[in-house]
Amino acid sequence: MSDALEHPLAAAIKPLLEAVGATQVSIDEARADDVLLEWDGQTAVAVRLPHLSSALDRLLAEMARQFDGRPLTELDRWEKQRVVALLEERGAFTVRHGVETVASALGVSRFTVYNYLNRQDGTKTG
Repeated sequence: MSDALEHPLAAAIKPLLEAVGATQVSIDEARADDVLLEWDGQTAVAVRLPHLSSALDRLLAEMARQFDGRPLTELDRWEKQRVVALLEERGAFTVRHGVETVASALGVSRFTVYNYLNRQDGTKTG
């Protein structure tokens, strides 16, 4: 591994990378779609971002952790509505097939997820 992996910036951003599912790669191995971070005018760290589909999987896992580690399918209706609201806030439904993926994870239909989203929109405007 490169000396850049030992750069102070690498240590500082490690918790952020873990939280978003990104990984640090050697500057020599950086691809065009990687994010290069500079320090004092020099490339210090290369970051590889996760694919959006894996980001949704991480969001769903985080939701399960927030609800005492219970499988999302075992949550009651109010808790599932809360999960949908939290996922909406985090942009989960901007991912292609996001509604279908969330519906499957919750053990409900796509129609139910849309109903939860519509109900949420109604409470925001009131």
